Amino acid sequence: MSPSISVIMPVLNEERHLREAVQQVLDQDYDGAIEVVLAVGPSRDRTQEVADAIAAAEPRVSVVANPTGRTPNALNAALAKSSNPIVARVDGHAMLPKDYIRTAVETLQETGADNVGGIMAAEGITPFEQAVARAMTSKIGVGNAAFHVGGEGGPADTVYLGVFRRSALERVGGYDEHFQRAQDWEMNHRIRETGGLVWFQPKMRVSYRPRPNARALAKQYFHYGRWRRVVARTHQGTINFRYLAPPLAVLGIVFGLALSPLFWPAVLIPALYLVAILAGALLTGRGLPGAALVRLPLVYATMHLSWGTGFLTSPPRLSKPRPAGTNLQDLFH
Repeated sequence: MSPSISVIMPVLNEERHLREAVQQVLDQDYDGAIEVVLAVGPSRDRTQEVADAIAAAEPRVSVVANPTGRTPNALNAALAKSSNPIVARVDGHAMLPKDYIRTAVETLQETGADNVGGIMAAEGITPFEQAVARAMTSKIGVGNAAFHVGGEGGPADTVYLGVFRRSALERVGGYDEHFQRAQDWEMNHRIRETGGLVWFQPKMRVSYRPRPNARALAKQYFHYGRWRRVVARTHQGTINFRYLAPPLAVLGIVFGLALSPLFWPAVLIPALYLVAILAGALLTGRGLPGAALVRLPLVYATMHLSWGTGFLTSPPRLSKPRPAGTNLQDLFH
């Protein structure tokens, strides 16, 4: 008999997608027991009513409150409510393939890993979304992270979402509620630091809908960069060139534009960046519709410069005041 699974879902403003997302979890091709815990934040739509209705009709689903609306708080609240030895983190709008949980459990058993996860398969409908989806699956857009660009299965720094051994979550004290963003990366870092293994399984693909416009994309990547800097302050030695490239690009463009009235060759720095993203868009945009292809340079620039600006301007006040995170074991008492 396969081990029982607890699926924890942080839910906020998910009225449109929640029923389908939960049903895809319950319909998994898996012969073990599945429970779903919805941690519902203060939404602006009817998410709470939808979640309560699902739980009333389905005994495998329960609801717990997340008054803060923050993702790590929701995950810890759902963890405390759940009980099974394997815990799968799923988003309220995620669309899982039917073999997702079965593949995850088989991979946990075969590798001895503490956490396994797969590919964040970005898929767009509008031309802008299609351009973002292409950028989010290219090394020019997001570096070499396997959960974005794919690759062979094996040990990884982090993975998308994640299916965990509960013992690993308890060992590291749950999600750190200080990190409004980057909590998954930070959690996986602590798992690895305590001797655990994080495993990338490319067979686990979860559809992801990109942001619909440049403003929303810029906000998303600004906060990614801002909170990745907080992680770097908390965990020394976790920054490499892949993370430093966007802030270096921002600095180069700013200094180039500022110095160009006094020293005209300085304008070559932003000009070279522009040429690079145009060439990169042509190289990676093959097969895209024309309307998406012409948006791809804008998407690359938005992702790079927003992430880099967020990283550079991340205020020290966001730094974690103490090294210990929330103790998950305390949440059960």
